[in-house]
Amino acid sequence: MKLAEALILRSDLQKKIQELRFRLRNVIKIQEGEEAAENPSDLFRELNGVLEQFESLVQRINKTNSQTEYGEGMTITDALARREKLQLKRSVLSDVMDTASIRYDRSSRTEIKFITTVDISALQKQIDELAKEHRQLDTRIQELNWTTELIESS
Repeated sequence: MKLAEALILRSDLQKKIQELRFRLRNVIKIQEGEEAAENPSDLFRELNGVLEQFESLVQRINKTNSQTEYGEGMTITDALARREKLQLKRSVLSDVMDTASIRYDRSSRTEIKFITTVDISALQKQIDELAKEHRQLDTRIQELNWTTELIESS
């Protein structure tokens, strides 16, 4: 199984867990004298099985990511951490730029005047560079996901 397929399966298992949560919530309390639409014990058993599958799959994904070379002296795990850092930094800088770009109109000279303390143009260039680096990193990660075999559990 390719790493990308395992990531898709992980997403499917997460959806299944949420579905089981919803189904359990619907049968955990019923009106006195009524019968539950499903047996909660069966649902808990199914949930435990799906959670075991999920744990095993995540372990294999993490092991594969930590042992697969990304290039530039990094593993996929390292590249994922860098991608997350780039997302966070870009988000913060975008928020700062949005705040710095807000204009306050004054109706008279006696109203308080606000000035921007950062170079908006330089900030935008930095945000654009972060977006480019993120895109390149993500493209390479996706490529590796489709060419890397998932490590079997030991």
